[in-house]
Amino acid sequence: MSVHNRISVLRAERGLSRRQLADAVGVNFQTIGYLERGNYNASLELALKLAEFFGVPVEMVFSRHPFELLSQQALKAEQNK
Repeated sequence: MSVHNRISVLRAERGLSRRQLADAVGVNFQTIGYLERGNYNASLELALKLAEFFGVPVEMVFSRHPFELLSQQALKAEQNK
């Protein structure tokens, strides 16, 4: 099963390096890279730590289905106004 994530987007929004995020959640910075590229699936504990760090529900960080592009979400929101 493939797990998709928005870690790179959330990290970029906050201006964090992989190393800074890794230090904040207690993992090696390479782990963050592996997660972002989809080479590694986070443990439940790490998934919850990441969601807590970003202050969002875990479903906003991880999904079993590809995430819709943020630009598409913004366009839909604008059309629904």
